[in-house]
Amino acid sequence: MSDYGKSLETRAQMTEIERLRHSASHVLATAILKIWPEAQFAAGPPVENGFYYDVDLPHRISPDDFEKVEAEMKKEIKANHPFERIEVSRDEALELGKTGRLAALSERPEPSKFKLDIIENIPPDEKISLYRSGDFIDLCAGPHVKRTGDIGAFRLTNIASAYYKGDEKNPQLQRVYGTAFKTKKELDDYFAMLEEAKKRDHRKLGRELELFVLDDDVGPGLPMFLPRGAAIAEELEKLAKETEFAAGYQRVRTPDIARESLYKKSGHLPYYAESMFPPMELTEDVEAIKRDPLKRETSETASTLQRSNSSTRYYLRAMNCPHHHKLFAALPRSYRDLPLRLAEYGTDYRYEKSGELFGLMRVRSLHMNDAHIYCTPEQFADEFNAVNEMYLKYFNLFGIEKYLMRFSTHDPSKLGQKFVNEPELWKQTEEMTRNVLKNSGINYLEVPNEAAFYGPKIDVQVWSVIGREFTLATNQVDFAQPRRLNLVYKDRDNTDKTPLCIHRAPLGTHERFIGFLIEHYAGNFPLWLSPEQVRILTIGDDPKLMDYARSILNELRAHQVRAEIDESTDKINGKIQRAEQMKIHTMFVIGKRDMDADAVSVRVHGKGNLGAKPRAEAIAEILQSIKERRS
Repeated sequence: MSDYGKSLETRAQMTEIERLRHSASHVLATAILKIWPEAQFAAGPPVENGFYYDVDLPHRISPDDFEKVEAEMKKEIKANHPFERIEVSRDEALELGKTGRLAALSERPEPSKFKLDIIENIPPDEKISLYRSGDFIDLCAGPHVKRTGDIGAFRLTNIASAYYKGDEKNPQLQRVYGTAFKTKKELDDYFAMLEEAKKRDHRKLGRELELFVLDDDVGPGLPMFLPRGAAIAEELEKLAKETEFAAGYQRVRTPDIARESLYKKSGHLPYYAESMFPPMELTEDVEAIKRDPLKRETSETASTLQRSNSSTRYYLRAMNCPHHHKLFAALPRSYRDLPLRLAEYGTDYRYEKSGELFGLMRVRSLHMNDAHIYCTPEQFADEFNAVNEMYLKYFNLFGIEKYLMRFSTHDPSKLGQKFVNEPELWKQTEEMTRNVLKNSGINYLEVPNEAAFYGPKIDVQVWSVIGREFTLATNQVDFAQPRRLNLVYKDRDNTDKTPLCIHRAPLGTHERFIGFLIEHYAGNFPLWLSPEQVRILTIGDDPKLMDYARSILNELRAHQVRAEIDESTDKINGKIQRAEQMKIHTMFVIGKRDMDADAVSVRVHGKGNLGAKPRAEAIAEILQSIKERRS
């Protein structure tokens, strides 16, 4: 199903559209062979929004070739060949590969080299199958649609380079991408969505609306928010703090670095090492500590003195949880203190690969709407459900109508490797989480082998108004770290118990969520979230008129409204055009008649002129809309 070697179980779970696209990849290969018979093929799976096939070919395929390749594909679809599954022995498959018959229209002088390699890596007990459609025979586990005529509407989209099996030591192949749908309307709608997505690209709008910058001297994946972008981040943080305060969260602050020992105790090292920036080697001034009696008496410096080596490794934190666990442990805790909800907009640093960085969506510096809930097993269901309810509240506020909770579980075969080796706790916490999801009626999908190393998790998938999918946030269960760090509370019977911990970040990070919102709203933010909420535009520059405009500005700003005056000498049409280009939410257009009537003419981006209103009424409406966070 994917690049090289998905399990048979995963293949059997292919959706109908994935089967259609998998079949389209075979038709693509057939068409390429009709034009270039010497082509050698590797993998041809369905992928998100389409399919591809990796091909080794002396001719460099370009978009200029798409028309003739698509013409051949249409002939294969019109021929309505059946997809026939043929099971063969390993020896038979190898023989077909040696004669060049796999991923080919007939036997060829050159062997099917990539298919032979794939056969060698098929587990000994796994059945080997081929699929025939017309003259084309391919090594393939399937599944497919019944006939080529069932493929529907398709289009080739682009070309890329890819190493065989993703390994740069292997040959570099040409990856031909396409997409397919049941109907032409679905295909047309998809490409219309892509065109709209280009207009909404958060990187493009981020530049045009002066929201954020990425600078080579600062470093890749390290975005900086300009004042207009920072205003959005501040509003989101204000929203989160108000929501969390009402839900009983307490705010904390912790440093951006910590000693290596903390991450070893928490278990993040070695599990998470590849995602962390390299450590910093710092040297403690042991002699100075020895000379200072006050420092000698502190527990921290005493432990430093006990080290045989004065060097200490520090890491930029990639997560906030170890610091929060230390805050839990800093004071004696009782069952009466639980649930304890500690929240922080902490800055984290993750060493994402350069090729995976993408605007605000994939970064190396991130400001996370993070919190950790410490609770008893009896409190877990209510607390976990309350977090999910918080998600739903945010979805409603931002107009997110389509969402899915991906419930990620562990793989028992990878205990002690990818996941902590606590089989009973895995079963217990997964069942607890599953029950909460079922009882709440939330739309979710269970996904194996994608849990956090310390427990099951929920990844929140949302779709923007144009149908683009985003991974927004996470909600995780942790039974491992509290044990590793010896977190305890006194229970009713005065015995020490270990709390469960829920990691949650309903708004994800500022970076990713703002990127999502830019595309979701196409830069047309609601008033409460708009970087510049009101711009005052005067018709002319008469001193009395300017004084009147400034008095309105002062009144708005006294109420914390982000308002500005366009004091340029441009004509009013030029001022309006500039404000519209910057997608300013509300414009107060003021002429002499408005001034004499103590009024303003209100104009809203995307809605046009709403007419004149008394000044007090117009300002009151602005304040009420912001207070209620109207969409």
